[in-house]
Amino acid sequence: MTRRRPSLAVVGATGAIGGVMLQILSQHADVWGEVRLVDSPGAAGRKLVVRGEETEVLPIEETVFDGVDVALFLVPDEVSARWVPVAAARGAVVVDDSAAFRLEDDVPLVVPEINAHAARRRPRGIVASPNCTTLSLIVAVGALHAEFGLRELVVSSYQAVSGAGRDGVAALREQLALVAGTELGTSPGDVRRALGDGGGGPFAAPVALNVVPWAGTDAGDGWSSEELGIREECRKVLGLPDLKVAATCVYVPVVATHSVSVHARFESEVAVARAHEILATAPGVVLFDSPASGDFPTPSDVVGTDPTWVGRVRQSLDDPRAVEMFICGDNLRKGAALNAAQIAESIAAEFPRD
Repeated sequence: MTRRRPSLAVVGATGAIGGVMLQILSQHADVWGEVRLVDSPGAAGRKLVVRGEETEVLPIEETVFDGVDVALFLVPDEVSARWVPVAAARGAVVVDDSAAFRLEDDVPLVVPEINAHAARRRPRGIVASPNCTTLSLIVAVGALHAEFGLRELVVSSYQAVSGAGRDGVAALREQLALVAGTELGTSPGDVRRALGDGGGGPFAAPVALNVVPWAGTDAGDGWSSEELGIREECRKVLGLPDLKVAATCVYVPVVATHSVSVHARFESEVAVARAHEILATAPGVVLFDSPASGDFPTPSDVVGTDPTWVGRVRQSLDDPRAVEMFICGDNLRKGAALNAAQIAESIAAEFPRD
């Protein structure tokens, strides 16, 4: 007997994450029947290549989900909030990459390397995928948690501008062109005066020759939505509702791949040698940690790869139960498209054999 190949809809197929998803669908084992590409009416009619075939993009509307078994949503929050319930009501199991449903009690938040089982219980027909920054660190942290029992996380992210979408990438490239060959960056405020307060992009300050310690929207008390999202998503994925988490999110002049500096404190003492053993064998993790030889992950080396890369693993100087790490993960792959694809493939495996 052969397993029925379920049909798949990719909503947001023309976006940056959608483009990566089409690559993944073409590279992974083909478990899908029909693959239907969907986007806004303005993008409808475009032809994209998936699984080696040119496929026309359809406009999003209620009937586009008729006959769809699984729907991948790779769109902004407001689009998911409007259309995910429609797709689910028409019979599709939805895997949503937006923040619209992540923290809903009746929507599982899934990282297959950590809590794949959670995807099977989906009372609303929706499975959510975490934020790209959470996904950049959670696979490695989760592997250590299984051994040592995580109690506290303090993280600082160094986020690529593609986390703000194509507008973020365009803004960085434009800003770099404007500052190249100049003496900017040597006097207080000269970069801001030359580029404007936001540099003409989606950031709160210029990102070229700079870092911007703000990602997301104002969540009150000085915190951003991205920072609180990391806190709540780590708690939910790991099943630790009281986990102490403090995050600071920073945009840096990198096109793709987020980096995260991690201080993780556990219930028991952590020997670096044992942490290395766990990370070296953890699914979805590459240990790259010999700083004396220049071996540690950087965004420009990790971009375009699937795993979470971990280096600079060391025991905290003042706490034998804590370790410090530096982690890199491509925010468009594992941080978005890949995790959603992994969830969808696990759902495809549930379909009965003919």
